[in-house]
Amino acid sequence: MPQVLERAEGCWAWVVLLASLVTQGLTLGFPTCTGIFFTELQHEFQASNSETSWFPSILTAMLHAGGPLCSILVGRFGCRVTVMLGGALASLGMVAGSFCRTLSQLYLTAGFITGLGMCFSFQSSITVLGFYFHHHRALANALASVGVSLGITLWPLLSRYLLEDLGWRGTFLVFGGVFLHCCVCGAILRPVATTVVPETTEAPPPPSKTPAPGCLAACGRAIQRHLAFDILRHNAGYRVYMLGVMWMVLGFLLPHVFLVPYAMWHGVDEHRAALLISIIGFSNIFLRPMAGLVAGRRDFAGHRKYLFSLAALLNGLTNLVCAASADFRVLVGYSLLYSVSMSAIGALIFQVLMDIVPMDRFSSALGLFTVLESVSVLISPPLAGLLLDTTDNNFSYVFYMSSFFLISAALFMGGSFCALRKKERPGMQAEAEGAITGVPSEQGLMVEDSRGAKKHLYTEVMYVTSI
Repeated sequence: MPQVLERAEGCWAWVVLLASLVTQGLTLGFPTCTGIFFTELQHEFQASNSETSWFPSILTAMLHAGGPLCSILVGRFGCRVTVMLGGALASLGMVAGSFCRTLSQLYLTAGFITGLGMCFSFQSSITVLGFYFHHHRALANALASVGVSLGITLWPLLSRYLLEDLGWRGTFLVFGGVFLHCCVCGAILRPVATTVVPETTEAPPPPSKTPAPGCLAACGRAIQRHLAFDILRHNAGYRVYMLGVMWMVLGFLLPHVFLVPYAMWHGVDEHRAALLISIIGFSNIFLRPMAGLVAGRRDFAGHRKYLFSLAALLNGLTNLVCAASADFRVLVGYSLLYSVSMSAIGALIFQVLMDIVPMDRFSSALGLFTVLESVSVLISPPLAGLLLDTTDNNFSYVFYMSSFFLISAALFMGGSFCALRKKERPGMQAEAEGAITGVPSEQGLMVEDSRGAKKHLYTEVMYVTSI
């Protein structure tokens, strides 16, 4: 029986948007609650701060590093199957994690498997919006990003409530059932009818006498398609941005993991400490869509990378406020200020990448970007945990460390982009003079594929990020 295809921009598209919102709340919002379990896991396994920090770092790193594998699965099986597979893996990892007896087992189950499953679910839920929405794509992505903020708000409150009654093992078991809702959301993602321009069929080329390329050559082509190493070699702006973000992420994620233990260490009640993360999430419900819509305006197209550097600088300066005092009222103010710069970073991080690399190579540039970013995500919490172990649990040094990475990364990116702009200005002026006599404006930006057919390139704006 032939399968009925849904119509893009139809009524079902808004149901898909709701499913994407819920999926992103379940997946992208989850890593922020891992700090709730930090002390419990440390006592359970009699582990150091550095050893315990590997659990949230592996979980968050897999959430980023699985992107290229997810894109392969989406191309082979579609978004619906990939989202449901991700929900099943995330659930399996949490259920298995509730029975772990060692931290190594927890790294594999609740860290690696759950993180990979969440990556499959959230990236596929973002991808499907591009098929269902064309005219309202920017609005759809901005609304879907609200799910991330809702997840950041609700996951810490639910974690604190379940942890008191069920312990961390029972809580992880319940979380396994919660992640199965990703399978329900995936089932909603019906295939959508796409308008494809039929290509002219050509006669097959004569058989070549040279042997077919082997497995190694096929792997090389796949890596080139999903990981843009050629852009990394030849695009100076991409290199600067990649290094800057990798350095920035070493400090950016630390408050998500250590803010709750820091507050509890200084005598703040457990419920009020968990409320700090929820304040950040609740503020992002309003700030993140606004920042995303503002960042998408053409007026800021030439200045977005400098705004991103400024947001990173403000985020680093904000962490100094948290290190100065652990009073609950100060921490509430810190959470509000942190959410402002966090929403700006989340809205701009992919926009800046779109400004730096050609749009026809954005997918592969994003794949390499997320893989290398995951390296920083992986080593950042254990590095901070090692700092705690050597300073007798002085959490202030963690926030000083976070500020150092953020401020230095902001200054590096801002200065490097200014230097590149001065270096490229003569060439840009020459191109602008040559473009005056160029192509009519109705044709837009076009590229020519290997067959000689011309295709339009459209900038697809994405506002959803785990950062």
